[in-house]
Amino acid sequence: MVFTIFLLYLYDYRFANTVTMSSKLIYTDEQLVVLLKEGEEFAFTAIYERYVDVLYRYAWNILQNETECKDAIQEVFVWLWTRRSQLNVTALKYYLLAAVKYKLIRAIQNSKRRDQILARHIDLICPDALEAIEIKELKAIIEQFTQTLPPRAREIFHLSRNEYFTNREIASKLQISEKTVENQMTITLRKLRDALGNLSFWACLL
Repeated sequence: MVFTIFLLYLYDYRFANTVTMSSKLIYTDEQLVVLLKEGEEFAFTAIYERYVDVLYRYAWNILQNETECKDAIQEVFVWLWTRRSQLNVTALKYYLLAAVKYKLIRAIQNSKRRDQILARHIDLICPDALEAIEIKELKAIIEQFTQTLPPRAREIFHLSRNEYFTNREIASKLQISEKTVENQMTITLRKLRDALGNLSFWACLL
């Protein structure tokens, strides 16, 4: 509980520039991940200090809203700590960038500024991350999975996750009830999480 409170306080972006303790400790990303999995709080702090600026700049370039950027990054870091024992990371920087990217997609989908953000034609994929970690495997699994869906379920999933339609917009486009869309997505995402298997991190972001 104490560290959870500390974690939420640590997230204050203005505080990032004042924390110096763990930044003085020299560890590789790989060492920090191992220590984090063992529950070492300073490892989490060091990771936060090392990458919060990069993540914030990436989020800001897309959302250009301080609150939304901080919320997305906070969710990623909270997840990083709460699921630390299950981490399977080979490229920490790109892992975190990809995680923030998926959070931003969800934020855009629910944002009143969605059309404005998408109109800027910003590429949400981190170029250097395309060859990193589990991205390729993730895409392949999702592509194979969608091919197994019934036509209507596949269309709903595509509109939601690729076109960023809201449930209401999907219902209007397909002339079905919003509740039907919601139920269909619930079923589809449950099946997709099962299909992702050990890629549990990405399942949490869907």
